[in-house]
Amino acid sequence: MSIPRQLAVCAFSVLISASAWALDVNSATEAQLDSVKGLGPSSTGRILQAREAGPFKDWADFMARVKGIKGPAASKLSAEGLTVNGAPFNTKGTSP
Repeated sequence: MSIPRQLAVCAFSVLISASAWALDVNSATEAQLDSVKGLGPSSTGRILQAREAGPFKDWADFMARVKGIKGPAASKLSAEGLTVNGAPFNTKGTSP
């Protein structure tokens, strides 16, 4: 297999694994949220309770509605694969 073909296969594999790794907070189950490093039963409960009022619009909405989730925690959760409406956290707290 040629080098360009190997690189293409590698890049494709990374894209597939990255999308399979992401977990959207609006559709995740309790068990899925509990599996995210940095979330425990109490924070998962707060997320699910806040989500009952409707889906989170973006990271700013998520942080405003879930007690204990602010910039540093949101950044860590995003690094662990958590998304809001498919978007990772950025420093402005909104979708990119």
